[in-house]
Amino acid sequence: MKRVFLLLGVALFSISAFSTDKNTKALIITDMGKITVELYNETSQHRDNFIKLVRENKYDSIMFHRVIKQFMIQAGEKYAPTDSVNKAAYAEPDYKIPAEIVFPQYFHKRGQLCAARQGDDVNPERASSATQFYIVTGKHFTDHELDKMEKEKNVSLTPEQREAYKIEGGSPHLDGAYTVFGQVIKGMNVVHKIELVGTDTSDRPLKEVRIKTIKILKK
Repeated sequence: MKRVFLLLGVALFSISAFSTDKNTKALIITDMGKITVELYNETSQHRDNFIKLVRENKYDSIMFHRVIKQFMIQAGEKYAPTDSVNKAAYAEPDYKIPAEIVFPQYFHKRGQLCAARQGDDVNPERASSATQFYIVTGKHFTDHELDKMEKEKNVSLTPEQREAYKIEGGSPHLDGAYTVFGQVIKGMNVVHKIELVGTDTSDRPLKEVRIKTIKILKK
């Protein structure tokens, strides 16, 4: 299996069965607590795919397989239940989600829910993994650091972005390159606890932290 900060697939997925006027919310129940996320309607293909996988219980018992302090926590590498006997019954889907990069409206400030993907060298379209997602933790930036980044990347941050990266923190170097499709609205303390777990040299937690299940919340 290819490891990806931001992973795999082939094919296209698009449905509109879950389209709503209000943003859908989901409850991620983990070994370390509960995280509530809101899915953006502007990234409808990512929203619909996430809802579909949740309703099929595809995220039940998977672990946060990649955790990097002051950066992000990532899950969805494979549909692997705790019971290794049943592992063979689970497999990642072989499609990708077309990029839905709504920038600068949605950017990589702390707490954003984003789609992982393969790198630009093999995925120039920046299509997202069908299953993998990450939640941004990031770090706080100074004006000097943001000025330097703008110059090096030849970009201009909006006043909102600059303020968010200084006060809330985030990972601005990912802006415009990955799809941001939701945000944490409750439970960032749980995200922070997961962020602080010990990891090996591959950023894999030494002690497994699993998603027990995810539930779509009624409106």
